[in-house]
This record gives sequence, C-alpha cells and structure tokens, in this order.
Amino acid sequence: MSLHETIKSSLKDAMKAKDAVKLRTVRSMMTAFTNESISAGNTPQDLLSDKDSLKVIKRLAKQRKESIVQFDENDRPELAAPEKEELVVLESYLPQMMSIEEITPIAETKKTELGLDDKSKMGILVGAVMKELAGKAEGSDVKSVVESLF
Repeated sequence: MSLHETIKSSLKDAMKAKDAVKLRTVRSMMTAFTNESISAGNTPQDLLSDKDSLKVIKRLAKQRKESIVQFDENDRPELAAPEKEELVVLESYLPQMMSIEEITPIAETKKTELGLDDKSKMGILVGAVMKELAGKAEGSDVKSVVESLF
C-alpha cells in the first residue's frame, strides 16, 4: 500500500474516531496531494508516488514549523497550538530523521573522500552529504555538522 493510499485510509479512520486534529490535517494533506497531482499534469484521482507524497508532507510540515515560529514571536499561542498539533500528525507520516551524531561520521568520510580542507568549499561538502543522505536528514543539521568540521 502506497503512502498516498495509507493517508486516504487514515481519513476514514479519523472520521470514525472523531479525531478533529487528525481529520483536519489529513484533509489538508489530501488537498495538497490533489494540487500536486494537477500541477504535474495528472488527474486529481491519480495517486502520487511515495517520493512525491513525502515531498508534499515535508513541505506542509515546514509550513507548520514556520507558522509556529511566527506565532510564537508575535505572542499568539492560541494560533500556534493548532499548528503544533497538526505538525505532530504530519511528522507521524515522515520517516525518522538522522541525528547529528549519525550525520557526523558520514560528513567526516565525505570530507576526506573529497579532500576538502578549505572553509570556502563548505558548500560542496554540504551538497555531497545531502545527496548521500537523500532526505534522511534535515538540511540545517547537515549544515551545522559541516560547519563544525571546518
């Protein structure tokens, strides 16, 4: 069963359980999936691949994180709370991200492979590590690990 199909069935489960937060979040994911499908030139009924589904969910999670930051900065906890609840639901569909401790040895290996010792080449190393990890790690975590190596 693909991720898109799993989320479709989660919609029914959320309705039966009367889970308002999950229902709201899953509906927003389904809308985003439909929009992604249409923008790719497909029909709204077409299912997205797991890769495309993950891309959409990551984008939605990033939007929630940015909203939470904005609401917290402007002292609006009543608006940040629903965003935090939705973020928890979105993250339940994302694969577990690697920790900084797991990223460090990979970055060190790449640094020696590429023979980089100049701080101006930091961007090359970040790109190489991100390519190798292929969505298994947050970009900000990779960047901080690479910065610590120079």
